[in-house]
Formats: sequence, structure tokens, C-alpha cells
Amino acid sequence: MNTNASSGVFLTLPTLGLHTSHIYPAFVFGTLAYLIIVFCNLLVFATIIVSKKLHKPMYILLLNLPISDTVGATAFFPQLVSNIATGNRLISHPACVTQAFLIHFYGTGNLLILSAMAYDRYIAICCPLRYNAIMSPHNLMRIIISLWLIDFSLMVTLILLFVRLKMCRTNIVDLYCNNPSLLKLVCEDTTVNNLYGIAGICFLQGGSLLIIIYTYAQILCTCVMTNQPDARRKAIQTCGTHLVVFIFLQINTVITLIAHRIESASPYMRRALGVSILVFPPFLDPIIYGLKTTELKQSIIMFLKRNLFGTKL
Repeated sequence: MNTNASSGVFLTLPTLGLHTSHIYPAFVFGTLAYLIIVFCNLLVFATIIVSKKLHKPMYILLLNLPISDTVGATAFFPQLVSNIATGNRLISHPACVTQAFLIHFYGTGNLLILSAMAYDRYIAICCPLRYNAIMSPHNLMRIIISLWLIDFSLMVTLILLFVRLKMCRTNIVDLYCNNPSLLKLVCEDTTVNNLYGIAGICFLQGGSLLIIIYTYAQILCTCVMTNQPDARRKAIQTCGTHLVVFIFLQINTVITLIAHRIESASPYMRRALGVSILVFPPFLDPIIYGLKTTELKQSIIMFLKRNLFGTKL
């Protein structure tokens, strides 16, 4: 099997192991989960877009998170729901490669967005007098464009390194397509791919972790030294929410990627953690930020009243 003829090749995903009586509930649950994720993320996105008081660097950066989360959920749920409904665990080679690209694009995008948001909070809390100058509209756009370009460039390179290789297997080891599972189908030397993958993990995971550690250490010091309890409480609440989201994504991603490189690692644990990366952040991000960020929560309520219930405010 070679990549030149791979457009007509079908790959096999692991069975879901669903009993016949569980197929319909699983289909309904998967469909509802996807619709809720899309609705909540689009709600946050639309609220930030239409609410002028949210047109601040913090929320403009946050605006990118529901975009990334929706991409990740869309890459995973429609394929899963379709497989549940039809009982067919086959996926075409192009569809599998596309899914892998979108899933990695989502994961990398979230790490970069969360790192940019941490930097924004660091400037706002530790350098408040310089905040407007540093996070000017021009610089903000440069940050946003840069993070998406970095994300796109890294993922395109990742996929191009894979598609040049010949495959001799068709069984995907994960419940969805990703780069590590695709590389296990290859019969050629994957040293370059592995080195690029390790470098990518060090750059993305290590770089984002260093940014978080530095910015939050500075924020913590500033909060301890401040004599304003309200400002301290607000800063800790905002940053605490951000930190929980980041740690969950970071730990799950690292463990999942490492598990692929350890032959003795449980495939069930790896699959469960891998799926959790695609389910929980897209589902919880809009809820966590919507509930914990007072200004955003109030704007969401006003947006719903005005557009869904026709209430004039």
C-alpha cells in the first residue's frame, strides 16, 4: 500500500464494544453532547462579538478558544456518531488524515491560546500602567495572527511528513485518527517524524508550561504584595480558572502522547485520556469562563434575553 493509491484505502478504527441495546442511547448522547458543545461555544463567541464592553484584549484572546474547541469537537463527534449509527468502523485514508490534522490543530491551538491569555493576565496584573501600550490593538492582532500561523505551520508540516511515507497496515489503534496512531501503520523508517514529534512536544508543551510558570509566579507575587483584597480576589479567581483549564489539557495531552511511545501502556487508558481531551475542554471551557468571569456571564445573560427571549434591555 502506498500513499499514491491511499485515496481509495479504508482504515479500520477499534470497535466501540457497544451492546445492541446501547447503540441508540449512545447515538443520542453523542449527538446531544456535540450540539451542546457547539451551542455553548458559539454562544460565547457571539456574545464577545456583539458586546462592545467585551472588546478588550482579554476577551478578544478568549474569542479564539471557542473557535479552536469547535474545530476539535467537529473533528471528533460527527465521525463517532456516524460510526455508532451505522456500526461501520471504517474511515477513508483522506478522511483519517484530515481528522488527524484538525485534532492536532485544535490541541496545539488551545495550548497557544491559553499561553497568550496567561501573558495577557500577567501584563494586566503585574504591569497595569503599561497594559494599554503593550496590549494595543496592533500588538493584539499580531499575537493572534502569530499563534494561528504557528499552529497551522506546525500541523501542516506534521501531516506532510506522514503522507510521504508508505503504509502496510490499516488498523488504527485509537478511537480516532491522530499522528501517533497513523505512524503505527507505516512500514518505513519514521525517525524524522519521531524527532519532529519530540521537538514539537518540547516546544509546545514545554514552552507553554514555562510561560504559565513564569507568568503565574509573577502574578502570585503581585497578588501577595497588593494591599487591595478585592483586586487580589478577582485576580486569583480569574487566573485560577485559567490554570485549571490549562493543567487539565497539559497533563492529559502529555500522558496520551507518552503512552503511544510505551508499548506496555494500557490502550484503554490511552484511549480514555485521548477522548477526554476532545470532550471535556470543548464542553467545559465555555461553561467555566462563562460562569467564573462575571463580565462575560452578565453579557451572555443579556445576549440570551435580547436574542432568544426578545427582552428589550
